[in-house]
Amino acid sequence: MSADLATDKHYTLFEDIQGLILASTQAALGIHLLRAAGLVTGGTAGMALILSYITGWSFGAVFFMINIPFYGFAYWARGLTFCLKSLTTVTLVSLMAEALKPLFTVGQIHPAVAAALFGVSAGVGLLGLFRHSGSLGGVSIVAVILQDRFGFKAGWTQLIHDLALFALALAFLPWDRVAWSLLGAVILNFVIAFNHRRDWYIVT
Repeated sequence: MSADLATDKHYTLFEDIQGLILASTQAALGIHLLRAAGLVTGGTAGMALILSYITGWSFGAVFFMINIPFYGFAYWARGLTFCLKSLTTVTLVSLMAEALKPLFTVGQIHPAVAAALFGVSAGVGLLGLFRHSGSLGGVSIVAVILQDRFGFKAGWTQLIHDLALFALALAFLPWDRVAWSLLGAVILNFVIAFNHRRDWYIVT
């Protein structure tokens, strides 16, 4: 499909709602598996996980609060629709991630498996959010804007940020957990880098 054909089409309200819910569910599932193995990820989700491990606070609450400052930037850069969709999806992921804790108990999972499944699940979830003009807030907002305006792939922006965050995580987590976490982040960002192209499918 050409870029011209893609921009001529628009999602219906129902298509947008179901797309954002499905994508948010995949992202929340990935985070749940990551948390079950005591791993972290990049972006504001990674910051929230580190804080939840250190303080015992709810991941969902911390994740929601950390993202609040980014909504103003989302509104300034891409408008009200993108801002509201980002707020909606961050809220959905925050609630779903906490709801999964008592409903889906992971008794044992190898860190490598958790990292790989997180990377695939959350990566596909993010692709779905980008496709419906949403995001998971924070760095993903900045990543999408940089790609749209300058052509710098969203996955690479997130990977650069993630490397800095993982360096910080070494101060709080065992090195092997950080190493497995890095694997998950690399998989996630490669999924985005090689599959997120505005000329393929983005419509607004």
